[in-house]
Amino acid sequence: MKKITEFLFEVGMLKKAPRTGYQFLGSGGESVADHSFRTAVIGYALASLDPDADRNRVVSMCLFHDFAEARTGDHNYVNKRYVKVDEEGAIRDQVQGLVFGPDIVNLTNEFNMGETLEAHLSRDADQLDLILELKEQLDLKNSNAKDWLSFAVKRLITESAKKLAKEILATHSTKWWFNKESDWWVNGPNNQKEE
Repeated sequence: MKKITEFLFEVGMLKKAPRTGYQFLGSGGESVADHSFRTAVIGYALASLDPDADRNRVVSMCLFHDFAEARTGDHNYVNKRYVKVDEEGAIRDQVQGLVFGPDIVNLTNEFNMGETLEAHLSRDADQLDLILELKEQLDLKNSNAKDWLSFAVKRLITESAKKLAKEILATHSTKWWFNKESDWWVNGPNNQKEE
């Protein structure tokens, strides 16, 4: 239990590890843990659309794909041009002695190799989380997000992810809660007109 406890404290570092690309975008921000959480939810949704997909593997890959960043930090596309990160070594060291360690190593390797259906769905979930973040920034009038979006969309592999990206780009990020057609915003919750 001691090794598991130490591992869980380390995984908690992902809540404090910032995603570094936002410094170049000029707005927005999130932690690696924030990113991994929504990526896992997106992976669950994508895997649910494909009857051949192992949903548990997809969700696990989405959750685990950035574990190494607790030790290495997040490296954006500019950093990666100059810095070589030993992600495999970091993962290996992180999970050494854990009974489930080999599973994390295998799932991380599968994600990074990108050859299986589950890896494709997980990698698409990773990009779709970025697409959602960029769309929010675009809706907040950060024009830089538009260029970034075009590259993120080009990285998508599966048809379901491409369809979802198309819908994301066509939907305002506040649409889920802000209905401009409602009089609720004028009259409040107790004085709504019958529709």
